[in-house]
Amino acid sequence: MILVTGATGNVGAQVVRAVAATGAPVRALSRAGSPEGLPPGAQAAAGDLNRPESVRSALTGVDALFLLPGYGGQRQILADAREAGVRRVVLLSSGSIPGGERTNAVTGYMMESEDAARDSGLAWTFLRPCAFMSNTLEWADQLRKGDVVRAAFPEVRAAVLDPYDIGEVAARVLLAPPGPYDGRALALSGPVALTPADRVRILAEVLGRPLRFEGLTNEEARADFAARMPEAYVDAFFRFYVDGTLDESPVRDTVEKVTGRAPRTFEQWAQEHVHAFDPAA
Repeated sequence: MILVTGATGNVGAQVVRAVAATGAPVRALSRAGSPEGLPPGAQAAAGDLNRPESVRSALTGVDALFLLPGYGGQRQILADAREAGVRRVVLLSSGSIPGGERTNAVTGYMMESEDAARDSGLAWTFLRPCAFMSNTLEWADQLRKGDVVRAAFPEVRAAVLDPYDIGEVAARVLLAPPGPYDGRALALSGPVALTPADRVRILAEVLGRPLRFEGLTNEEARADFAARMPEAYVDAFFRFYVDGTLDESPVRDTVEKVTGRAPRTFEQWAQEHVHAFDPAA
C-alpha cells in the first residue's frame, strides 16, 4: 500500500493518479478525506499533517509514503510510519536546497523537512522540482477579465515542470525495489526554460487570443506579494529571483531517465487547462 499525503493538491493528486494507474493499492490522505475525484481503486483517508495523531491510522499496512514538506507534525509522522512498518519515504522538496540558505524562509523549511526524513530511519528519496507549470493558474483571474497578464520577475527564466511529471516520477520511486533511488535527491525540470512572457505567448496560441504580457516592477511585485503572504516569504522570493540565489533555468534529464519519456511541454499543460482561463468560467 502506498500512502499519498496532500492527495487533493496539484502534486499529490498526480501522485495518486500515477500510482493507481499501475494497479498498485494507494491510499489518498487529505484533510477532508473525501473520495470525490479520486481514481478508481484509490482509498480515501482523512488526516492533518499538523496533527500527527490524525494520520496514524492511515499508516496501517503502508509500505511507502509520499510526504509533503513543512508541516509541524512531520517528525512524529515519520516516527509513526517507521513504527507501522513503512519502509520508504519520498519527500517533495525544492530545487533551492543545493547551495541554499537556512535563513531563507522557503529553503529553511525545506531543509528541515529533508533533515527529518534523513533522521527517520526510513529509506528516503527527495524530489527537488523547479517551478510548476500550474503556477500559471495564478493568472487565471486576469485572463478571465481581459487579455493582459501582469506578473513579477519578467526576466527570470525557469524550466517549468508539469506536476503530472512529478506524479509519474514519484510513483516509480515509491514502487521501485530497494536500492536504485534510496538516499538520492532527484532534481526535476521541464523540457525548456521559459520567461513569463514566453508562457503568455504560448497561452495566446493555445487560447487563440491576442494576449499581452506586462512585467511588474520590483516595487509593484513586492506590494502584490505582501498582500498574499507573510513578509518572510516575500523576502524569500525576492532573494531567489531578484538577488539571484536560485536558478531554475537548467534543463534536467531526470524525468526522462526515471519514466522513459521526455517531460511534458508547457503547450501540453496549457491545452489541458484551457477551461481555467475561459472568460465564461
